[in-house]
Amino acid sequence: MTSKLEQLRSMTTVVADTGDIEAVTRLKPVDCTTNPTIVLKALGTPMFADAVKEAITWGKTQNGGSDAVLSAVADRLAISVGAALANIVPGRVSTEVDADLSFDTEASIAKARGIIAAYKERGIERDRILIKLASTWEGIKAAEVLQTEGIDCNLTLLFSKAQAIACADAKVFLISPFVGRILDWYKKSTGEDYTAETDPGVISVRQIYNYYKANGIETIVMGASFRNAGEIEALAGCDRLTISPALLDELDKDQGKLERKLSPDNITEDPFQPIDEKSFRWMLNEDAMATEKLAEGIRSFAKDLVALRTMVKKELAAA
Repeated sequence: MTSKLEQLRSMTTVVADTGDIEAVTRLKPVDCTTNPTIVLKALGTPMFADAVKEAITWGKTQNGGSDAVLSAVADRLAISVGAALANIVPGRVSTEVDADLSFDTEASIAKARGIIAAYKERGIERDRILIKLASTWEGIKAAEVLQTEGIDCNLTLLFSKAQAIACADAKVFLISPFVGRILDWYKKSTGEDYTAETDPGVISVRQIYNYYKANGIETIVMGASFRNAGEIEALAGCDRLTISPALLDELDKDQGKLERKLSPDNITEDPFQPIDEKSFRWMLNEDAMATEKLAEGIRSFAKDLVALRTMVKKELAAA
């Protein structure tokens, strides 16, 4: 019997949610996803010591420690992590637009274009990169523009069907509906424990997957933010799943049988629902979990972005 990880690979594209070069080399995912938390953690390892030194040296040539320079150096470091991953995986690497731009469509578009240009300078073309944007209305509208320019997007911090519908309307390349954070909210809210089959995060992704397949929507569904292997097994067959190295290792050691749970051949009817800004905001507002977790996620990523820029400021001052 092959491991559950190998069985999963036969029905789902496996993506690693990490900046750990050793883990990516060992586990051989197709794609990698990053975020400010992952980038900050990766830059603290010896693997990226030279990249930090190069970025700080470059920053010193940009005349000082202004906010613009700090942001530019932080971007350079995030690209360094992404480029290292792109040199290992055969597929895509997701790089995130600054969380503090989550409600600014034009600034998000400009930042995304800059990220793509920075990768190109390193010989990495846009077809190897996914631009990550928060699934706010403004982030989705930014993605809609970027997609028309051939810049594929990964809409993250997605907790509701309303967000998924808006992303489909915008024809985004991929969405990352979160599982574990939804479970966290419901466990705290209800005080109950959940099985893999009753897990609200699992149910949410299954509903979004069904809606997309029932309506011929080509946007890729990539489940994300897992708390345990049971959640992953409950979504076996989803288009893609982005998984931490620890859970990938757990699945690799498990020789049990993995049953396919999602398939485009087993879909129930779910009528197409176009959505405009007014209905999007109302539907999101009516979903307390999605509203709270979206705001919390943006704050968390913004906090780590500030930590990265603070690290850059200290390094520039010491150089």
